[in-house]
Amino acid sequence: MDAQLKRGLLDVCVLSAIKNDESYGYKIIKDMKPYLEMSESTLYTILKRLETAELLTVRTAEHDGRLRKYYKITKNGLKRIENFKEEWREVMSIYKFVSKESGNE
Repeated sequence: MDAQLKRGLLDVCVLSAIKNDESYGYKIIKDMKPYLEMSESTLYTILKRLETAELLTVRTAEHDGRLRKYYKITKNGLKRIENFKEEWREVMSIYKFVSKESGNE
């Protein structure tokens, strides 16, 4: 799969994992596990990129005596998910065209 396409898909997957409620790294990986495998290093790279793009916010809070980062989606993050859905409709249309059987054989 094209690296840029995969990167965009993973970004939207992470945003979708936190769209309903804030979350933290381990829980995001756990919530996504039924759908895709992601390493912690990959996740934290994506989270930093999404924070820089202002698609999510980060807060730090103490949990069981340790500091934990919690991630929350922004309005721009929600818009990115909606834009992805529109883009995906176009991708699926292209896929149908590319994968159709030739009627000339």
